[in-house]
Amino acid sequence: METTSYIALSRQGALRREMSTIANNLANMNTTSYKGERVMFVDHVTRSKSGDFIADQRLSFTRDVASYRDVAEGPIEQTSNPLDIAIHGDGYFVVQAADGTQKYTRNGSFRLDNTGQMVTQTGLPVLTAAGAPVFFAPEDTNIMVTGDGTISTENGQIGKLQIVTFDQPFNLQRAANGMYTTDQLAVPVDRPEVAQHALERSNVQGVLEMTRMIAVSRQYKSVQGLIDKEDERIRKAVNELAKVGNN
Repeated sequence: METTSYIALSRQGALRREMSTIANNLANMNTTSYKGERVMFVDHVTRSKSGDFIADQRLSFTRDVASYRDVAEGPIEQTSNPLDIAIHGDGYFVVQAADGTQKYTRNGSFRLDNTGQMVTQTGLPVLTAAGAPVFFAPEDTNIMVTGDGTISTENGQIGKLQIVTFDQPFNLQRAANGMYTTDQLAVPVDRPEVAQHALERSNVQGVLEMTRMIAVSRQYKSVQGLIDKEDERIRKAVNELAKVGNN
């Protein structure tokens, strides 16, 4: 296979992965606290001796490097549920997994289980700054969460939500149900800022993602056109050489 075809295929592979990433972002556009992802590429460009372009636009060998997460805060939406809690700025809630390890999330859509324990929608206990789960008594009817994460009812204070951050938030590993895992040391947020009766929505902007999807689709078709032209050029060259050999 000639160099031109290698270059075109490398670009197509990168565009295919970018399209898959965009599609996943759009699929999670309405997922609470979802953070959009982006793809990183490196283009290797070599200047031709004549300075002319082979195609209408410069095409370079593309290397798929990595993907990264956009950790920008999503829009905050008000709700009527007192157990809906959103984090402003940096920070993650801490929950306890079934195996005893800790996981982290910005999805503050919590509920009470049959024992009165405050848990995630999948049943994982939410932890306080003391590392303990949050329990409410049957007579606790007025649940209040202040701006610093302190939880109380009409019967008194229960605890303070544990809000942590990390030196390298981009390195958090995405898990199921809006959770993250990491080997990094969790650092308590000195002055957390949370909002009760609110949820952080996805930071994915649908219009921008659709615009990116259209642009990627056009680029893919453009590269495919180059591959088709190169294939036709090779066929013609082979046919011409065959004619010369027969003469």
